Amino acid sequence: MPRLRQVPRTPDLDNFTETMYGLLFGDRDPVAEPGTATGTPGDWWTVFALVPDVLKHAVRGFGLYQSPDRLLDPKLRELGQTRAGWLRGSQFVFSQHCKSCRALGMSEEQIAAIPGWAVATCFSPIERAVLAYTDALVADGGRVDDAVFAALQAELSDEQILELTYITTMYEMHATICRALRLEFDDRPEPITEVEGPEGVSAFDIGAQISGGGAVA
Repeated sequence: MPRLRQVPRTPDLDNFTETMYGLLFGDRDPVAEPGTATGTPGDWWTVFALVPDVLKHAVRGFGLYQSPDRLLDPKLRELGQTRAGWLRGSQFVFSQHCKSCRALGMSEEQIAAIPGWAVATCFSPIERAVLAYTDALVADGGRVDDAVFAALQAELSDEQILELTYITTMYEMHATICRALRLEFDDRPEPITEVEGPEGVSAFDIGAQISGGGAVA
């Protein structure tokens, strides 16, 4: 379950949220009967509905990146969004945008290679530049090497680079929120935990035995 409460469908629901619920859930109460047509639980919507103007702001962001006014190639946009989801560790953002990549005609080889793109041979120079730029935005906090930026500028206009930067970092935000609030596919146990071992034995004890035995210089 999400870490915050969800907003059920009630007669006094604000108009915007009611419209979104209608589009995604039909006549159902999405809290009592969860699930969307794409197979997600749908609790991103029911949690964001806690603050209707935040929900509206987020939905406008979705409209912005899909607008026909965008100059950036949608495939490059989706590469940035999908890689951002993977880097930030969001199962939800990564999974959803893999599907978007596929819908835009990206090959299965390319989609499968996004996690290890640096050693893949299936991406064009500009696709590799977008992936490297995404790594710099998300993993390096915006510290972008000049050579990476030059590779972008070799094929993209300043306007396209701004769109790429804004949309990619917007999806880093969504990935972070989903993990923090345990929304959708990010409602899962912490994968990094202690593995139980024999009682009374520690890694320190084993290390001391190895070192004492001369196995470690």
